[in-house]
Amino acid sequence: MTVIVALTASGLPTAKRIAAALPGAEIWGLDGRVETANRIDDTIGALRDWFREGRPIVGLCASGILIRALAPLLADKRAEPAVVAVADDGSAVVPLIGGHAGGANALAAEIGAALGVAPAITTGSDLRMGVALDAPPPGWTVSGDVKGVAARLLAGGLVDLRVEAGDGSWLENLPRGDGPAVVVTDRLAPTSPVLSAPRSGEGRSGDDVVAPSPSRGAERVGVRWGDGDVVLHPPTLAIGVGAERGVASDELRELVDTTLADAGLAPESVAALGTLDLKADEAAVLALPWPLRLFDATMLEAETPRLTTPSDVVFAAVGCHGVAEAAALALAGPDAELVVAKRKSARATCAVARAPKGLPQPLAGRARGHLAIVGIGPGRADWRTPAATAALRQSEVAIGYGGYLDQVADLIGPARRFELGQERDRVVAALDAAGAGQRVALVCSGDAGIYAMAALAHELLDTETKPAWRTAEVEVIPGVSAAQAAAARAGAPLGHDFCFISLSDLLTSWPAIEKRLKAAADGDFVIAIYNPASKTRRQPLDDALAILRGARAPATPVVVARNVGRPDERVSTTTLADIDATTVDMMTCLIVGSSTTRAAPTGVYTPRGYKP
Repeated sequence: MTVIVALTASGLPTAKRIAAALPGAEIWGLDGRVETANRIDDTIGALRDWFREGRPIVGLCASGILIRALAPLLADKRAEPAVVAVADDGSAVVPLIGGHAGGANALAAEIGAALGVAPAITTGSDLRMGVALDAPPPGWTVSGDVKGVAARLLAGGLVDLRVEAGDGSWLENLPRGDGPAVVVTDRLAPTSPVLSAPRSGEGRSGDDVVAPSPSRGAERVGVRWGDGDVVLHPPTLAIGVGAERGVASDELRELVDTTLADAGLAPESVAALGTLDLKADEAAVLALPWPLRLFDATMLEAETPRLTTPSDVVFAAVGCHGVAEAAALALAGPDAELVVAKRKSARATCAVARAPKGLPQPLAGRARGHLAIVGIGPGRADWRTPAATAALRQSEVAIGYGGYLDQVADLIGPARRFELGQERDRVVAALDAAGAGQRVALVCSGDAGIYAMAALAHELLDTETKPAWRTAEVEVIPGVSAAQAAAARAGAPLGHDFCFISLSDLLTSWPAIEKRLKAAADGDFVIAIYNPASKTRRQPLDDALAILRGARAPATPVVVARNVGRPDERVSTTTLADIDATTVDMMTCLIVGSSTTRAAPTGVYTPRGYKP
């Protein structure tokens, strides 16, 4: 998601014009200068955070500000996001970083079109030919002597363009003639590694060779390439796999490896992997390095007329006449051909289909669902972890208590809001959405695993699993807990052994809570107390304080922290004898010190036992 940042009020109208041309872009303004919903107070820090996250940045500011802020982070031009500087009045658009690989030149062209100005493109290959060999279309990979061939072209030289697979129309402006070859192929050179994740700028073809042709395409004439040439692999191949439950990862890897190698097909041209949706949680399938797409039995059965080896046995087992061949063909599209028919190992199958111009986009089937159970911390944006922020931005739907969703409204799209007490409903809705293939953020306050939704999600997955839930990936994103935030505000009261205890008796009986309080008091733990009291539930807090007063000195420090990290934050230090229980509610976290906890002028702390 592109970030548009305005550092002055005069740049805001231009920022809005750019945002209108870039769907999904966010406008951020410098606090105190620009009136926007999203604000920053540390320009350098925000720019660096966005850059590390890989987000394209459009700065309504001087180029020098962007350059000085991001220069320390520059390392690999192939992996850096686009950074574009735009004059406040929209009179100039300058791509600064990520011109090719990051898409800055293309982004600048879009912005220039929206503002009615020509972008200041300075990349030689773009100016001379309108094409850059080191910035192929999405899904393509490039290897060979890219720098050498590009330098030859810029010096007025020619290349021998040879296209045998994929849509090479983007290369049509290359000056052609007697020179190094630019080969567009989905074939495998003998020295190419097999079953490696798609990559760019690595590997050379070695000696001048003729690569083997695919098993069902042997009638085609092989194209030669060598050390001084460039090889472009288009995303034309789709792999389909089937597997028995629990198949070993090594077995499936070896089957795919040998299938591609025997057919002379390049792993770099594999655009996606397809299988039956029942295999969405199969570890061996998930270990393969390509985007996974899932198909139900009805979708795969529709491919039966195109199958080479339809099977009644497979139909009886899963409801379609083939998995590997059908998934490959479904992914590759209606114009695809099956270039490798089903191959078998002891417990798995594999097939490969080729789409003449590349796999249709968006990919057919559905992606594996993903549920991120996100701890957003106590409320402050700068206390939220980068992993939590990234998970929220990547989500297709966010689910949670309305008050928590409000805190991250600038990071999420469509949201489903629940009341505070509807914990189970929230988790079920999140699992259902992830099971349907969506990227879901289940938003929790504090840490997702401390008195929050992560435990309930895993409990439901363990005890009430629906088949669809099993297909989703579940990830817990930690956050700063209420106790950590309160402790940081007060000093360091959790400096030695401590425990967390909730006084809510909705899910835990009071005798069990009472037993834990007495044990913690006897063990001399610092105790962080969650859910201490509500409007109608006051007795548990009075009883807890009575237990602790019976075990600890009256002067024991107690931190009373309410709404830490939020605008109405209130943190104070009192003692076990003097605490006013009437000031405590459900938004409060209490930290009761141990026998060694001290309240010093610099803050409350619990020594770790170091001796002077």
